[in-house]
Order: sequence, then structure tokens, then C-alpha cells
Amino acid sequence: MKRQFDPAAPELMDRPQPVTPELVSDLRNLRQLNRYFGSYALIEHLLRRWVRPSEQLRVLDLATGSGDIPRLVIDYARKAGATATVDAIDQQESTLKIARDLSANYPEIVFKTGDVLNFEDSAKYDIVLCSLALHHFGDDAAVQLLRRCRELSRRYVLVSDLRRGLLATIGAYLLTAFIFRDSMTRTDARLSAARAFSFREFRSLAERAGWKNFRRRKFHFARQAIWLEPEGT
Repeated sequence: MKRQFDPAAPELMDRPQPVTPELVSDLRNLRQLNRYFGSYALIEHLLRRWVRPSEQLRVLDLATGSGDIPRLVIDYARKAGATATVDAIDQQESTLKIARDLSANYPEIVFKTGDVLNFEDSAKYDIVLCSLALHHFGDDAAVQLLRRCRELSRRYVLVSDLRRGLLATIGAYLLTAFIFRDSMTRTDARLSAARAFSFREFRSLAERAGWKNFRRRKFHFARQAIWLEPEGT
């Protein structure tokens, strides 16, 4: 099954737009998909390895969407007795408006508008996260994003995404035919399944980006992840 990616036809959520009921609904659907189909569990799996009581952590979340991953990180840090702050980057100001409204009780999160490939940031972060975003990019841009993740981190990096295959394709069609039937979610979910990288391609992208001694794993519900951590973690 070959990857299908056309840069001239971006997903609907990636197109400039105001805050609309359709966008609000789509982002709510994505949060539910993240919660019930493995994305939260995947991230928590690594946070259990990386977050320790009394630690102070600076976290970067790239392509943050409606900010559910930063909120997950802060919730986990609070429970673990750690202190975390999150810089959350997204290119869509309308999406960030929704994220800020949802994150009113999370003063630890700062949302910033920016292109994840080019925004200016000379700081280093303890943890750099990028969730379900890599398939929005062509191969060369995906390599650039992975390189950026590595350069911005002084300790940990986690990049997770869909895994292309029959399960992802069938799952996207069934879910959007019977449960998440909103037009934007239906269109983007089916595009995402076709645009996702295979497990082998994901590894190749990381190698092209200069990642060394990284770990990778397949997760449930057609998810996959690659990550970097200091030896002995």
C-alpha cells in the first residue's frame, strides 16, 4: 500500500479558516479519537519513564492542535509531583483560540502561533513532543521536522503518528461512516490514513534526520512512535 500525499491538497483542518462550529466539532472528535484509540496511552507510557517527583521540566509540543496533549502532560506532572511548563506551537490561530479556551485552568501552558519547521526558538527543552502531525508533511519536510525535534531537546523526544496499513484504512472509513460523521473529520481521517508513513518508512525518516540509537515501537489502533532518551533511562 503506497503512501498517497499531495501537498496541493492539504487536510481541511490545515487550511486557513476562522473559528467555526465545524472546526470546533472536528477538534472535539480528534480529542476523543486520541483518548480512546491509543494516543494518550502511548504518551503516558513514555511519561511514566521520564517524569519523576520534584523534577522541573520544560516541555515543547509541536503541532499542538487544540492542546489536549499539553493538558495531558500537565495532568500527569501534577499527579507525579513534578513541575512542568509547556510551550505549545501551532500554525493555525483559530485552532489556538480553541486550545486557549479549553486550557483556562492550565496556566503552565503557553500557546504560540508558529510554523513548526521554522519558528524561532533558541531554547532547549527537557521533552519535545510531536503527536499525529508527521503525516501532514512530505518526506523532506518530515525529515526536517524530526531534525528540529532532536535539536530542540536536551533529553527526551517522542514523535508518534498513525501507521499506514489496512487496519488504519478500514478503521478510518468505519469510524467516520458510523460514529464521527462530521464532514471535516470524515475527509481528514480518511486522508490521514492514506498519508501516514509505514513502520519502515518512519524509521528511514528518523535515520535521514540524523537520529542515533532511537527506539521505536508499534502500538495498538495503527499507532507508532519513535523516541530518543539518554542511555540508562
